[in-house]
Amino acid sequence: MGPFKLGTTSLRELDGVHADLVAVVQRAIVLTAQDFSVHDGIRTLADQQRLVAKGASQTLDSRHQTGHAVGLAPYINDKLRWEWEPIYMIADGVRVATQELKIPLRWGGAWDIDFTASSESTEDRVAR
Repeated sequence: MGPFKLGTTSLRELDGVHADLVAVVQRAIVLTAQDFSVHDGIRTLADQQRLVAKGASQTLDSRHQTGHAVGLAPYINDKLRWEWEPIYMIADGVRVATQELKIPLRWGGAWDIDFTASSESTEDRVAR
């Protein structure tokens, strides 16, 4: 288990997010071996339109707009880093949190796998 906790920016990003998802994120930060920050909680339609225009999202109907999605980014050396190895570590913490809390969740890093039902590492599940 990591010695991590959510910072004030992460907690602010969770404002308005569905309570079950907030509970998963709060549990995952305690379980994960990789520190992370909540990068994106609630998005407005304008936010989503900008992300689609940049190619960072593929839909205007994002679950971020309803509070049913969050973005979690590895926090390494005081910076957010978009690297797969630490992202997988965070995803593993989230998966264990969903199992403990009995809250089903789909992971945005691999929409097509049953991410929460497995004990296999996320990296192994995605590599298939």
